[in-house]
Amino acid sequence: MDIRFEFGKRVRELRASRGISQELLADLAGLDRSYISSVERGERNISIVNIQKVAVAFNVTLEHMFSGELFSEKRDYLQPDFVTPFPLEQDRLAR
Repeated sequence: MDIRFEFGKRVRELRASRGISQELLADLAGLDRSYISSVERGERNISIVNIQKVAVAFNVTLEHMFSGELFSEKRDYLQPDFVTPFPLEQDRLAR
């Protein structure tokens, strides 16, 4: 999965849940509407500065911008008894 695409989906999800247009989001964030559109399509490698502008426009924290499943430690699709086939070195040492 491309993180740009996943982040774009997150922006679209937050925008849609608030019922605002790309144009309004762009205006609130001080960005161009075509830039917001390309971020949502995963075509832009958005900077942390612009991520903060979008978060401020949504009135959420940066943490909230990354609170989707992709950015979570716990993956809902993994079975509870899932074992990593190649554990990290620190995991092997802990056993």
